Amino acid sequence: LIYIERSRHHLASEQLCSLPAPCYSSLPVFDSVPFSSTNYGQMNLLCAPPAACELMNQGILALVTSTGCASASALQSLTDAMHIPHLYIQRNSEGSPRTACRFNPSPGGQRYTLAARPPVRLNDVMLTLVDELRWQKFIVFYDIEYDIRGLQGFLDQTSRQGVDVALQRVDRNISKVFTNLFTTMRTEELNRYRDTLRRAILLLSPHGAHTFIQQAVETNLASKDSHWVFVNEEISDTEILELTHSALGRMTVIRQIFPLWKDSSTRCMRQNHRISSLLCDPQEGYLQNLEVSNLYLYDSVLMLANAFYRKLEDRKWHSMASLNCIRKSTKPWNGGWSMLETIQKGNITGLTGTMDFKDSGSNSHVQFEILGSSFSETFGKDIKRLATWDSVHGLNGSLKESRIENGMQGVTVKVVTLLEDPFVMVAENILGQPKRYKGFSIDVLDALAKILGFKYEIYQVADSKYGSQLPNGSWNGMIGDLINKRADLAVSAITITPERENVVDFSKRYLDYSVGILLRKPEEKINIFSLFAPFDLAVWACIAAAIPVVGVLIFLLNRLQALRSSSQNAPGQPSNGVGSGSLHSAIWIVYGAFVQQGGDGVVSSVALRIVMGSWWLFTLIVCSSYTANLAAYLTVSRMDHAIRSFQDLARQIDVDYGTVRDSAVYDYFRNKGTNPLEQDSTYAELWRTISKNNGMDYSVSSPSEGIRKIKANSFCSLFQVTAANKPK
Repeated sequence: LIYIERSRHHLASEQLCSLPAPCYSSLPVFDSVPFSSTNYGQMNLLCAPPAACELMNQGILALVTSTGCASASALQSLTDAMHIPHLYIQRNSEGSPRTACRFNPSPGGQRYTLAARPPVRLNDVMLTLVDELRWQKFIVFYDIEYDIRGLQGFLDQTSRQGVDVALQRVDRNISKVFTNLFTTMRTEELNRYRDTLRRAILLLSPHGAHTFIQQAVETNLASKDSHWVFVNEEISDTEILELTHSALGRMTVIRQIFPLWKDSSTRCMRQNHRISSLLCDPQEGYLQNLEVSNLYLYDSVLMLANAFYRKLEDRKWHSMASLNCIRKSTKPWNGGWSMLETIQKGNITGLTGTMDFKDSGSNSHVQFEILGSSFSETFGKDIKRLATWDSVHGLNGSLKESRIENGMQGVTVKVVTLLEDPFVMVAENILGQPKRYKGFSIDVLDALAKILGFKYEIYQVADSKYGSQLPNGSWNGMIGDLINKRADLAVSAITITPERENVVDFSKRYLDYSVGILLRKPEEKINIFSLFAPFDLAVWACIAAAIPVVGVLIFLLNRLQALRSSSQNAPGQPSNGVGSGSLHSAIWIVYGAFVQQGGDGVVSSVALRIVMGSWWLFTLIVCSSYTANLAAYLTVSRMDHAIRSFQDLARQIDVDYGTVRDSAVYDYFRNKGTNPLEQDSTYAELWRTISKNNGMDYSVSSPSEGIRKIKANSFCSLFQVTAANKPK
């Protein structure tokens, strides 16, 4: 508590951390108004109004408070009722970014509360930044102490612009947040989440942001091409360096700044008073460690001191009796409005720059600086000011990333590579000349060499491996050559993995991959007897036997019908039957009916009609079944291989499978197959086969060996899709 006393007239200030007494001793009004200091400590909503009532009971002229929004709203209602000028400095909650306080309407429209700290303008700065960087998709992480309602205007504006914004709250236990991600998300979801984290805004406390970035880097969710923006009015230079050095990619920091006096002789002079050197001299370093709310607290006391000084000079001092908040009959102070007008008409230049209230009831002078990290020629991170922002002029500067100065002109770089079509291949070489290479990755290397002006010497890695960590902690392959300084650069179809990123730096990825199955295409077999495939051999035998049997039956029935007709008909009259009555004619009629071609004779007897009708029905069923089975057989014979997924591969036992030893795919299946938390048992089964005899039985040493093995034997290999989809 800071208060000024002169004949029972007090200036009171509820504060959460005190400034040293020498900082106030230079104010002129303190020569005639005694000064004393008391600290109430951390005050909550319930104890703030009683403390203010106690001061009013002693007799005060104004109240200066530095609290949260809830306490400020209660004090605003109290000071409006008692007509006591109230200078309010909003204090951050747990170091989180501020959100605007919402006050109750004042009775009669006369508000006695003045906001010494400017309104929250973080949304305006963030909108300017998003427009300047042309972000179309990003995620906002906000502290658990942050009032999400403060982002409503920002979200509305970005929604109108068609920007995709995601929100995620960060709890106090930040490590638990990342642990939950890995326990609730599958690998594909984590990859999508990692891509979302490439553009992020952090509305966190400096300590929380530092912990958050560390966890993201340790869990490999942060990438080198990411761009994160930290937004908080209060962050020190030391905290900025900690954030910058812990982040992998580009880091931008938005914070509030105050104007500095360039002239050292007048740096500590402010109008008619002198500021203590503890606060105005940068060499002292005390000012850098003060919270922004304490700087506004100092300037608020300075503002009131000047108002009281002018009141004393004009002889318009208002005496006041003590006010009792409890008694209903207590009348408000009749000099409160006059004192408020005197404060509003004044202005001072203090530690935070110019402070005035005009007619809006709040101090509108605020300025932000936007700091950005970049990489110097020595590949070390540094931080510099990119732009400033204020409510009058907006953005002053550019947020575009400056081009790194090229320091590779004339440098010869040693490059290690590994042959893999179509990325790196051996070109036609001339005897006596250095070996030349071609391919997609070589084209990229040539383009970089042309742009940056360097030369390169290329050689193949000795062990023909991409690089994996050995049990003793060392690395083999191309990664090992980079770590051991045998090569400056590795160029190949190498996969970015978390383990490799811990020991070497990768460029931006230009191809995404997934794991696929590469196997030999089934040979097309020509079978002239494929028309007989729909039926089994026994069925064809039964059909072949049924035709003569039915033919004989029809022949016998036809002969009986002929004998019966000859006994009944007159001599010379022909008998009714089927065909000519011979056996081969009957068989021919049965065969014609089977192939749906009809017969030559007329069936007149009932017995013959029953037999022929049954035969026709049998023929219809057999032909329909044959047609359906033939269509299904021809369709199945044109289908792809039966192995279409990892599950199919793990279930079958006819085809052996493996991958390239010590490759990213090999490590992928090892991590999935040995992970006790993996829910899909397929990976464990695949890993048992791949790693049999330490990978020597089924896995291969290079992609080319795997392709040769696929062509020669019944074998399939698990490759990256980018390599598996190349033409062969």
